[in-house]
Amino acid sequence: MYVCSCFGVTEQQVKQHAENGACTPRQIASACKAGTDCGSCVRRIQALLGRGVCPRRELADEGKPVLASLEAPERLDEAA
Repeated sequence: MYVCSCFGVTEQQVKQHAENGACTPRQIASACKAGTDCGSCVRRIQALLGRGVCPRRELADEGKPVLASLEAPERLDEAA
């Protein structure tokens, strides 16, 4: 079944991109363009992503930083 008519992206393709690490509609868009034209498929993509397991989301839920850049940097004025 097609999720994105504009670019011919199927539900299976979205699921495959999610398995490969795309955990947000923006990451899906980067992978296959779905959601970047008319935008009518974004909610469907969100629903598909909400059902699956995202390795990055699991790390965030465990309290582990997803990326080092997401950690709050220490401020010099706080250390003094």
